[in-house]
Amino acid sequence: MDMNTSIRGRMSLGRLLAAGLVLGVAGAAQADTSAVSPSGFVVTHRKEVQATPQQVFEAIGRIDRWWNGAHSYSGQASSLSLDLNAGGCFCERWGGGSVLHATVVYVAKGSAVRLVGGLGPLQALPVNAVLTFGTGVVDGKTMLNVTYRVAGNAEAGLDKLAGPVDGVIGEATGRLIAHAEASAKP
Repeated sequence: MDMNTSIRGRMSLGRLLAAGLVLGVAGAAQADTSAVSPSGFVVTHRKEVQATPQQVFEAIGRIDRWWNGAHSYSGQASSLSLDLNAGGCFCERWGGGSVLHATVVYVAKGSAVRLVGGLGPLQALPVNAVLTFGTGVVDGKTMLNVTYRVAGNAEAGLDKLAGPVDGVIGEATGRLIAHAEASAKP
C-alpha cells in the first residue's frame, strides 16, 4: 500500500467515525444512563441545538463559559481551559494548584471532540473514562450527542456514581447548548 492510499484510507475512516457520531444523535432529545454495574456505566445526552455544528464545536472549546464552576476544584469556571487539539488539555489552573481533568485524543473540526479522563471523583479511582462530543445535521437540524463511558474494576463501585455523573454531564450538556445558541445569535 502506498502512502497516498494509506492517507486516503485514514481520511475515510475519520469521516466514517465523524458520521457515526452524528448518526448517533438522530431522534428526539434524549438522556440515558445504561450498562450500569459496579464496574462501569454509559451516560448519553442527545439534544437539538439552534446553532450550526461549527458553532457548537467552537463553543465546546470555550469551556470556561459554560461549565459550572461548582463542578471544579477551584470553584471558578474561569479557571478552566480546553485545547481543541489532539494532546490538548482540559485543565484547571488557579493560585493554589492545577488539575488535568482529561486529555483530548480526537478532534474532527466542526463535528467531534473526544477526551480521555476521569472527571471529579472518578479521577481518584482505577477507571478508564472517555467523553465524546459529537455534532452534526440530522433531518435539517443540528444535533449534539454527548457520551461518557466509564469502566473500571468492580471494587470501584461505579454503579453508585452513575446517577451523580449523569447529572453533571446532563447539566454540562444543557449549559453548552445554551452557550452555543447564545453565541449563534446575530
